[in-house]
Parts: sequence; C-alpha cells; structure tokens
Amino acid sequence: MHAWICDNPTGIDALNWKELPTPAPSPGEVLVEIKAASLNFPDLLIVQNKYQIKPELPFVPGSEYAGTVQALGEGVRHLTVGQNIACLSGTGGFGTHTLAKAQLCMPLPAGFPFVDAAAFIMIYATSYHALIDRAALQAGETVLVLGAAGGVGTAAIQIAKQAGARVIAAASTDEKCALCSRIGADATINYQRENLREALKALTEGKGPDVIYDPVGGDLAEPAFRSIGWRGRYLVVGFAAGPIPAL
Repeated sequence: MHAWICDNPTGIDALNWKELPTPAPSPGEVLVEIKAASLNFPDLLIVQNKYQIKPELPFVPGSEYAGTVQALGEGVRHLTVGQNIACLSGTGGFGTHTLAKAQLCMPLPAGFPFVDAAAFIMIYATSYHALIDRAALQAGETVLVLGAAGGVGTAAIQIAKQAGARVIAAASTDEKCALCSRIGADATINYQRENLREALKALTEGKGPDVIYDPVGGDLAEPAFRSIGWRGRYLVVGFAAGPIPAL
C-alpha cells in the first residue's frame, strides 16, 4: 500500500507519499481499500499540530473516506468483505488502504457514489448536531448561516430547511449567494458589500435571527452576535477566518 505520511507537522505540503506494508486488521477492525477521501478543515489543522487531536508521529492524515472492506478482524459481524463503506475515523484516509474501527464504518446503500460518501459524514453530522441537538431548531424560526457556501454551510441550509426554518445565507460573493439560493436559502447577504447587521435587521423586521450558525468566526462574529434575536442561540461551529469567536 501507499499513503501520505505526516512526519513533520508543518502543513499539507510537508506530507510524503510512501510505500508501507499492508496491515492486517486487529479484533474489531477492518482493512479498507480507499476509493475516495475528503479534505476537511480539521485535516489542515492536524498536519500543522494545531488540532485538539495530536496523533503520534508519523501518521497518515485523512479524517473521512469511503471504500471497500478488504479484510475483517476478529469479532466484526455487521460488515462483510467486499462491502462498500464510509468512515469518519480522524486519521488514515490519505492512502490506498487503512485500518478502521468497524464501529465507525457506515455501510453504503447500493450505487451510492464513493466521492459523495467521502464528503458526507463530517459536514452533515456536524450541522445536524449543531442545529437539531444543540440549538433545538424549531419550524418557523429564522436561521442565519455564515460561510453558507462552504461544506458545513451548505449542509446547514439543507438541514434547517428540512426542519421547517427560514434560512438567511451569508457568503462573500454573489456567485456563492446564488448557490445558496439554489439549494434552498430564503434570503442571502453578500457580506463583502452589505452591512451584515443592517441587512439582518431588514430581513427579520428588526427581530434578528433565532439561531446563528457560525463556522467562520473572525470579524463576522461580533456583528452577527449583536444581531441575534431574543432567546437566540449562537452556534460556534468553526473558525475558518482565523480567530475563534469570543465575547
């Protein structure tokens, strides 16, 4: 097998493509032949030693991937050799093969594309947990999604709409705003040329959004927070702009 190895955590450009022995699965593990892997924000952080999880060096990054089960470890019952799966394991995805805990592997429906499966779990699970589990989003409420054209942003739009909410999507270009409209956003704000607070005031009749979904942080955090409605919920999902939101 081959894999991208991180032995110098200074960034994605420092990874090395190396040949490695193909491992055998231990009890509770499966050997996966990887067909597709996604590159998420945590992957960029972990290879710079900036993520909360700091694997022992050297390691193979790649938190989320999809592929085919090649071998089963002792005790694995719910998977079979040849079965297509998706997995969110934190590391191991940037290679031709990896070992994964069987309990983290999700069987794929017949015909489900590997490229879609590899980019599905992290963004949709994150957005579902934030909006449904933490914010307890209710039908009829208004949600502001910052960074709305990104991975978690587009997932948040779709989940909020399925929950019956009104969605205001904020993004940095007209093209991104148009994408948000196509996938269901009720209104959009281009925060590069519009004042976020004034636009939110106009779109909510001065009440402000009930829920703010923020994967961006940085300069948008304060004006967004100051616009929140009564008994509103602010979801700190990420910090793509750099600084973590703080009050």
